[in-house]
Amino acid sequence: MTDSLISINGGSVQTLEVIFLTTMIALLPSMLVMMTSFTRYIISLSFLRNAMGTAQSPPNLVLVGISLFLTLITMNPVLTQIQTQAWEPYRNETIDQAEFIDRASVPLKGFMLDNTQWNTLEMFCNLAHIDVPETRAEAEELPLRIIVPAFMTQELQRAFYIGFLLYLPFLLIDVIVSSTLMSMGMIMLPPAMISTPFKLLLFVSVNGWSLLFSTLVQGVY
Repeated sequence: MTDSLISINGGSVQTLEVIFLTTMIALLPSMLVMMTSFTRYIISLSFLRNAMGTAQSPPNLVLVGISLFLTLITMNPVLTQIQTQAWEPYRNETIDQAEFIDRASVPLKGFMLDNTQWNTLEMFCNLAHIDVPETRAEAEELPLRIIVPAFMTQELQRAFYIGFLLYLPFLLIDVIVSSTLMSMGMIMLPPAMISTPFKLLLFVSVNGWSLLFSTLVQGVY
């Protein structure tokens, strides 16, 4: 039995291929969050905004946009491998959909394993009652349902650690401003009103955005 065809722009496309492409498009946002460094970037930037006490500035749209471009920079080698090893052969109809998924998952698994600690991977293997791999080659044979949550756990841990480091200098400014106001008897004056300009001055004077972006990207293996 042959697959049914759908006519598009004078050509014909297999129905299963249309369903596959539609499903991939629907899963792209989830894949972006779960299988890339996007989570680390957006959480770190959110911590920075809270530490500076600037409420909704930069707005969420700006933080998401910056995180997307940083993610594209980080994931460019992986995307290039997927294009050459999986997408181009699939577009040339030399491999089927199943082979495309298998080939595309190899670079993603390599990237996620490079950014995942072994003990975290062991924990999820034990939770899933799967034998813990002993070598990197065996780890690459693990299913994505084990590698993805292990990678996300590691990204959350790194993002919160980065947030802790970002909070320290701004917390020091808050302590100094609060102590100064109390010593002057100005208890009714909100410390945040005084400390926020000093936080902005400190961040801008050290070229904070460029320093933060370069550190975040270089921190990805």
